[in-house]
Amino acid sequence: MIPAVLKTLKDLLDNLLPPAPGADPVSQEHALQLATAVMLVEVMRADATFHAGEREAVLAALRAKFSLADDEAERLAELAERTARDASDLFAFTSRINERFEMPQKIAMIEHMWRVAYADGHLSEHERHVMWRIADLLHVPQGAYVHARLRAQAP
Repeated sequence: MIPAVLKTLKDLLDNLLPPAPGADPVSQEHALQLATAVMLVEVMRADATFHAGEREAVLAALRAKFSLADDEAERLAELAERTARDASDLFAFTSRINERFEMPQKIAMIEHMWRVAYADGHLSEHERHVMWRIADLLHVPQGAYVHARLRAQAP
């Protein structure tokens, strides 16, 4: 039996590695959750200043997207922040999302990302660039990208 602390550490390390071909569905789901969380965190990190509203928007998106409890969303966000800091590019994450998400799921994710970007009441040029880059890597059409932005801005 693995003690709880070691299990958490093992889960963390397992989530940093891509699932092996033919991996069990739970590992694939965790990898997809991490990839999605990293994209949300990238938008939060794009801003020069940290705003608590952005972090709450990330947590809200993770809870909504994956039906996670508060502590699960918090743990996933922390892992995503560490993973994003160490990542050299976004392709490994966006390719995993492209493999598993249909276009409506990608568009919903882009809308969540826009909510993160607007959570502090200001959209920086760097946030705008990160949003465009991720949407492009996810092959989201320009019209859907713009509509997702408008929905995220609506009260």
